[in-house]
Amino acid sequence: MSNVQVAVVTGSNKGIGLAIVRALCKQFQGDVYLTSRDPSRGQAAVAQLQQEGLRLLFHQLDIDDLQSIRALRDFLKEKYGGLDVLVNNAGIAFKAVHDTTPFAVQAEVTLKTNFFGTRNVCTELLPLMKPYGRVVNVSSMVSSSALGGCSQELQQKFRSDTITEDELVQLMTKFVEDTKKSVHEKEGWPNTAYGVSKIGVTVLSRIQARLLNEQRKGEHILLNACCPGWVRTDMAGPKATKSPDEGAETPVYLALLPSSADAPHGQFVSNKTVKPW
Repeated sequence: MSNVQVAVVTGSNKGIGLAIVRALCKQFQGDVYLTSRDPSRGQAAVAQLQQEGLRLLFHQLDIDDLQSIRALRDFLKEKYGGLDVLVNNAGIAFKAVHDTTPFAVQAEVTLKTNFFGTRNVCTELLPLMKPYGRVVNVSSMVSSSALGGCSQELQQKFRSDTITEDELVQLMTKFVEDTKKSVHEKEGWPNTAYGVSKIGVTVLSRIQARLLNEQRKGEHILLNACCPGWVRTDMAGPKATKSPDEGAETPVYLALLPSSADAPHGQFVSNKTVKPW
């Protein structure tokens, strides 16, 4: 078993994920894994970074597929005995204005990947985190604006310091069900599937950090959610204000918090600054 440190970035064959991998290759002392659903796209991205003189590795990962997540888990366990840095970057978004996909379908598909897929990765990989490990869940400022668009009752639940993962899962499931019945707005939800999926990611991060404090105190694992900003990617389009490398700055800052750091933890971070939730 290797005692080399290891970092994994989900959904990293392009966009912000690729930029996070690039930065980690330059700054992280250990093996860096670029992952993607499609091995050929992943290998092409690896080749691109190798041409830039960087050293990295590839592993297939589809966060919508539990078997794929577990295959990565078993590989990391066997080869490294655990994991030092996990960046949950993989996510999808429908084009807000131009997409004619029915809203209920958008809700189901978006939450399946952004919330439930990310949660499955955490369920399988968080137990592998080594002492002083760093976990970064890429969320979005849209989670804040979407939270503001929720009913007072929902806002209270999502801001609660005692909400459980099961309760959060029930709420995310209810959103999808409510969209299918076309009652989501009446039930207090905002009209954004992406926003609700990212509320889920931010709140999940708060819950996970709390559990780490309770169950693994003294291991100095730090887990945060962050917003990379508005970044020029396939998802956000060419008018966005940040380059992918600029978008990678906050996730990489959180992934490389020094071992002496005990904060931020369980926070929502944008531009390297903790934001109120």
